[in-house]
Amino acid sequence: MMGKKIGIVCYPTVGGSGVVATELGIQLAEQQYEVHFISTTMPFRLKRLYPNIYFHEVEVSNYPVFKNPPYDLALASKIAEVIDREELDIIHAHYAVPHAICSIFAKQMAKRDVKIVTTLHGTDITILGIDDNLKHMICYAIDQSDQVTAVSNSLRKQTEESFHIQKPIKVVYNFIEPVKDTALTQEDLKDKFEIKDHEKVLIHISNFRQVKRVEDVIRVFDQVTKQVDAKLLLVGDGPEHTKIRDLVNELDLNDQVLFLGRQDNIHDLLNISDLKLLLSEKESFGLVLLEAMISGVPCIGTDIGGIPEVIADGKNGFICEVGNIEQISRKAIHLLSDDSLWNQFSKYAKTYAYENFNSNLIVRQYETIYNEVLDRN
Repeated sequence: MMGKKIGIVCYPTVGGSGVVATELGIQLAEQQYEVHFISTTMPFRLKRLYPNIYFHEVEVSNYPVFKNPPYDLALASKIAEVIDREELDIIHAHYAVPHAICSIFAKQMAKRDVKIVTTLHGTDITILGIDDNLKHMICYAIDQSDQVTAVSNSLRKQTEESFHIQKPIKVVYNFIEPVKDTALTQEDLKDKFEIKDHEKVLIHISNFRQVKRVEDVIRVFDQVTKQVDAKLLLVGDGPEHTKIRDLVNELDLNDQVLFLGRQDNIHDLLNISDLKLLLSEKESFGLVLLEAMISGVPCIGTDIGGIPEVIADGKNGFICEVGNIEQISRKAIHLLSDDSLWNQFSKYAKTYAYENFNSNLIVRQYETIYNEVLDRN
C-alpha cells in the first residue's frame, strides 16, 4: 500500500490519543505513506520537518449567532476539503465523537469516496457514552465507519456491552517507540532536582483529573516514605492540582514531592525513576505505563480497564485494587527495598514492552486494516 494517502484526525495536545495518533503518522510517513494531519493546532509530537507529512489547520470562526464557536462544523468542512484537494484514500479518526462523526459528515460532503477507520481510545466510550444524548451518535459513528479499533480488549468488551454493538471491533494496542539517547546524565538530573543518590524516585504522570486518583498516589507515597528514603515526581496539571498541593502540605511532604507541571519529553524524568504509579479508577490503556517500561521502570497499576493488559503482574510490576492504599504501599515498599527483585522487574519491563507493544508490530496491524478496507467494494 505504498504511496497511499492517509488523513489523521486527532487532538493535538498531550494525552494518549494525541501521542499515538501522531507517532502513527510519523511511522506511516517513514513507510512512504503520505500523511495529512487535520487538527486545530500542530500535534505537539511533530517536532521536525517530514517531507511527506502535511498539517491542515481547522480554523474556528466566531459568529454572533452561535453561543459557542462551531468546532464540529468547521472540522467536518476542513476534512471534506482535504479529502477532495489531496485525494485522500483513508481518514483515520481518533475518537468516535467528535472526530468519526465529523469524518462521516465530511465523507458525505466530499466528491471523492474515502474509507473511514475509527479508533476508540476510551473517553468517547467511558465518559461520553454515559450521556444518553450522545449514545445514538456514538453508535452511528461506529456503524458508519468501515473499520473500528479499540486500544484494549477491555475497551472493546465495554463498547460491545454498553452499546450492544454487533459490528466487529479489532483490538490494536497503543505502541511505544524506543527510548532516544538523552543529553543529560542521571547524575545531572538528580543534581538538578536535589535528589540524593540513595533516594528512590517514584513518578506519576497524568492530567490531574479526579478519575486519576492522584490523592491515592500521595497517600501511598506517604506510607512509602515511612520505610524508604524517596522523592515523588508529579508530572502534569489539571483540576485536582490545588487539592493535591494542599494534601502534600497537610502530610508535611513538601520537601519530598516535586510538582513539575506539564513536560513535553518525559524520557529524562523516567530515566531517574525507580517506580511508576498509575492508580486510576478508569483507564482504557495507560500509555504512560509503556513509556515507563521502555525506560526500565517497573509499574504499579490498578485492576481496571486496560491496565492489566499492559502490566504483567508479578513480572514487571504489580496490579492492585483501586483505592487499596495499604496493598499498593506494601507492594511499592517491597519492590523498592529489594534491589535484586527491582533489577529483575526492570529488565523484564523493557523486554515485555519491546516484544508486545513495539511500533513495527502495531503499525503493521494498522496497515493490514487499511488494506482490508480499501479492498472492500
